[in-house]
Amino acid sequence: MQVQSQIKQSKRPFLIAGPCSAESPEQLLLLANQLKQRNVSILRAGIWKPRTRPGSFEGLGEVALPWLMEASEESGLPVAIEVANADHVEKALKAGVDVLWIGARSTVNPFTVQEIADSLRGVRIPVMVKNPVNPDLNLWIGAFERLENAGINDLVAVHRGFSVYAHPKYRNVPSWEIPLALREKLPELPMLCDPSHIGGKRNLLLEIAQKGMDLNMDGLMVEVHPTPDFALSDAEQQITPDDFSLLISKLVLRSSNVSLSALAQLEQFRDKTSEMDDTIFDILKKRMQVSNELGRFKKENAITVFQQERWIKIISERMGKAADYDLSPIFVRQIMDAIHQESIRHQTRVMNDLLSNDPSID
Repeated sequence: MQVQSQIKQSKRPFLIAGPCSAESPEQLLLLANQLKQRNVSILRAGIWKPRTRPGSFEGLGEVALPWLMEASEESGLPVAIEVANADHVEKALKAGVDVLWIGARSTVNPFTVQEIADSLRGVRIPVMVKNPVNPDLNLWIGAFERLENAGINDLVAVHRGFSVYAHPKYRNVPSWEIPLALREKLPELPMLCDPSHIGGKRNLLLEIAQKGMDLNMDGLMVEVHPTPDFALSDAEQQITPDDFSLLISKLVLRSSNVSLSALAQLEQFRDKTSEMDDTIFDILKKRMQVSNELGRFKKENAITVFQQERWIKIISERMGKAADYDLSPIFVRQIMDAIHQESIRHQTRVMNDLLSNDPSID
């Protein structure tokens, strides 16, 4: 099958669903038939499960492959599994698996991705690539490049969030700017959102899935289990087929296409924001001119560039006014950090007579 073309030709959202782990032939047969009735295009299931620590359920391995293929044959649904090495690839291809995916723990390791890519040379099969566990855009892009160099061209990106320590809300923080940056670099690449792994909890799935759709992602990859509370892995993030149907029915699907009647008014808004952006950058230019003057003053008076007490006071004041600005504290902090770093760059250049216009000097 050609997944890229199928995604581009299908109505959003393109749906991939199934259990975190294949647990029994009965489980897979039941789910496959139920998901087929719910407009799912591909049945997913974990055969080999890379767990963070030993002792937890790590999948049943190749013994579950015939069960998955039997469910595929009865339901007519293509099947997808995760592979993490060349041995997995060989067994999956021998069984007749339709789609492979490379998980986040594998994408983070170029050696692993290269091993999988080499094992697929000369093979025509779709491969989905989840983002690496750490927020590194180039690692994600590099995985696609390695696969393309091996002759694999039917590729799909899956956004599943990024690991952080003890986040109060998400299992894996979405960091939406990174998948958006990937789309900027690889605009023709289809992208799915995996709300199950981002949220880690059922009650977050709709919020995350809706955000993915609002960012014009092509579809969803959702973990569905007949009895989620008794699942052998990731029980808290899996939902029943009925709850899956409810989730999809609640999504508000918006189009990136603009009608002629709305285009004129939209352009007015765009003109306003462009004018404001120009004003912001003019102000920033003037702000850095003051930083240059400040650098000369500090040089003449042998004062260090960084003044810790002053910076702490400024940050505290600005963060305290975030609500007044109607801006999120995170955004205010990011803006202030960026301005501060650019100001330090300008002051350092002046103080050390690095008068080149090279912006790489910092």
